[in-house]
Amino acid sequence: MRQVILYRDEDGYWIVECPSLKGCLSQGKTKEEALTNIKEAISGYISALEEDGLPIPEENFETFLVVV
Repeated sequence: MRQVILYRDEDGYWIVECPSLKGCLSQGKTKEEALTNIKEAISGYISALEEDGLPIPEENFETFLVVV
């Protein structure tokens, strides 16, 4: 299980990234498509790490809301 951040860019696409896996991100025209795509990206990222014998980073991401 991984936490992801989902937000809309200036072109209207949904961007989704997994902060605990540096550089692991994807996008989609809809939220659902973006979430499906990031699941595939996370799976591929972890598979590549395993194939290379590299450690899989632990989930260590926290979110907070900050009032300004």
